[in-house]
Amino acid sequence: MNRRVYLTIDDFRRQKEELDVSLPFSDSVSVLSSPFTVGNKTFHNRLVCQAMEGCDGNADGSPGELTQRRYRRFAKGGAGTLWFEATAVIQEGRANPRQLFLHKENLDDFKRATERIKETGIKENGYAPRLIMQATHSGRYSKPNGIPAPMIAYHNPIFEKETPISSDRIVSDEYIDTVKERLINAAALAEKAGFDGVDIKACHRYLNSELLSAYERKGRYGGSLENRTRLLRESILGAMQVCKKDFIVTSRLNVYDGFAYPNGFGVKTDGSTDFDETEPVWLIKQLRGYGVKLLNITMGNPYFNPHINRPYAVGGYVPEEHPLTGVARILNGIAKLKKAVPEIAYISSGITFLGVAAPHVTAGFIERGAFDFAGFGRTAFAYPDFANDILKNGEMKKEKICICCSKCTQIMRAGGTPGCVIRDKETYAPVFEKYCTRK
Repeated sequence: MNRRVYLTIDDFRRQKEELDVSLPFSDSVSVLSSPFTVGNKTFHNRLVCQAMEGCDGNADGSPGELTQRRYRRFAKGGAGTLWFEATAVIQEGRANPRQLFLHKENLDDFKRATERIKETGIKENGYAPRLIMQATHSGRYSKPNGIPAPMIAYHNPIFEKETPISSDRIVSDEYIDTVKERLINAAALAEKAGFDGVDIKACHRYLNSELLSAYERKGRYGGSLENRTRLLRESILGAMQVCKKDFIVTSRLNVYDGFAYPNGFGVKTDGSTDFDETEPVWLIKQLRGYGVKLLNITMGNPYFNPHINRPYAVGGYVPEEHPLTGVARILNGIAKLKKAVPEIAYISSGITFLGVAAPHVTAGFIERGAFDFAGFGRTAFAYPDFANDILKNGEMKKEKICICCSKCTQIMRAGGTPGCVIRDKETYAPVFEKYCTRK
């Protein structure tokens, strides 16, 4: 069966019927150009460049040349929101030596970066994109010096198998308290740097996300749902207390890990890996009670079950399910959350595989009130001006779309600076050659 990204609407319609997948489709994508207000801030349109890490910062954590090039391209592209990539809050929590890391000493570098991004948006499109900075601790995937230095919430046999990580790498409650302080401090610094909001990142099995499934951990950050969500909840509350009221405090939140209980969040406890929204809905209701108005929803683990996280055409393995089934899981899962907690505005994920059908499918969901923003991830690497094509022409161009070949991910896993090898080949084909093809 075809696993290629959709280059025509007819191809999408045909396969959707063959697979009997439930995905709405709107002939008009005009809803994507409508503004949306979160708190006191108006977003110019419903299109979002998701957080796509370039691993190309400077040694001190400040944005490097490729980082700045990427965000200038995004800003020119017309999306109303740029979800600024994973930015570490502590040195040992960096995922690689070039991961961004915001601290007092490089605050001015980030200020200059946000100013340039907004200036570019105003100059090219007449408006500045909203900028949300993703504050993170990489936890299990920490590699600050280029060598794995995991910091885990608990032992997970699914990942560790016959070679468990040393128990001294399990972080203490006291260390997590320190991480909370750093996350809150990062929110204050992000506001000073000119961002419109901060994302207390809790996805993809990084530390905050892993704690959500720490069912068997002892202490204040494990066991009960209240304890497992403590770091996220208290970090968000703390960020709200130190920042101005109109500063957006949000989270890119994993609501489904895809691993069987007790090693996965958002799954049934019957031994299956079926999505169960019960705990995610409880958590979202708590966050709504704190005053959170916007959430960016995702699923899966890009290191272990990437077909759930970012349905692809080509990857490290061939999943049993068709990629379109994975897309439907994510989007319909978000719709369940919206129905349960409608007061929150939601950003979708996992739509790049839809190809030229992506704006029509997301418009269909938004028109139904199933979520509020269309979040494009790998698309932004390959096709940074996707938003302007949607807004001005009502469609995406097939010769520009991401083909979900996973080459950008291959570069990242090999320790390089990821980008689109196909559509931005002058810059990134040499990087792919250096890190992924030489023996």
